[in-house]
Amino acid sequence: MPHQEKKTLWAVSDLHAAVRLNRDRINQLQPESPADWLIIAGDIAERTELVLAVLAQLKQRFHTIIWTPGNHELFSRSTDRHRGRDKYQELVEGSRNLGVLTPEDPYPVFNGVTICPLFTLYDYSFRQEGLSVDAALRQAEQAKVVLTDYFSIAPFVDVRAWCWDRLAYSVKRLGRVNGPTILVNHWPLIKEPTERVFHPEIPLWCGTRHTRGWAQRYNAQAVIYGHLHIPRIDIYDEVPHIEVSLGYPREWQTRKSNMPWPYPVLTEGMNS
Repeated sequence: MPHQEKKTLWAVSDLHAAVRLNRDRINQLQPESPADWLIIAGDIAERTELVLAVLAQLKQRFHTIIWTPGNHELFSRSTDRHRGRDKYQELVEGSRNLGVLTPEDPYPVFNGVTICPLFTLYDYSFRQEGLSVDAALRQAEQAKVVLTDYFSIAPFVDVRAWCWDRLAYSVKRLGRVNGPTILVNHWPLIKEPTERVFHPEIPLWCGTRHTRGWAQRYNAQAVIYGHLHIPRIDIYDEVPHIEVSLGYPREWQTRKSNMPWPYPVLTEGMNS
């Protein structure tokens, strides 16, 4: 009888590799089999060089790496050579040179399931009812609750327009997929998970209402996301939405959770 070896699709997000203690956790990310795949759902780091260094490190261990950006990969300064959309393209090209799959590449298939890395950003539509975008942002400023995106992404690109471009691009690609999928995005695809954050202003930077219903429309077996640093599994409309964040040491050192990390999304048997 041939030996049966497990092949697992793992998922992580929010590695924040610029933090020293997090580098120790990244160094501990090891496959159980050389055939294992790894999803990284955004927020590896801010500097392009460090993002690509972490991807290169993990690509040496895992058979396939699937990466989609979070907000931290897009952070820029006015003195940076690449900002906004140009920085994203720089990251895509660097990832491809390493053999890492991005939201711009053909969707890979794992055990008959199409893995769909998305990059949808946010458009401030996860805001409090009755507020316009401008009013919601003003309220966040007044409350002194704004994400760094406000200073490190928004000055260099029209985020809402970019979000809408990404939505149209993603819908076009997803509409061509047949069979079951795993949808991967840094930001949650529905608003409910954001209701657990402490400040009601934070969801402004946490997604878009236009992705609601994608899990059902595109036959998702699961949705993988990060961003909130609240790892857990919730079932919405019979689809598990799974946050796979590491987060910052002050969070993961005190976190009480039974969720494994990295999270095993799918496993298949291999004949060898």
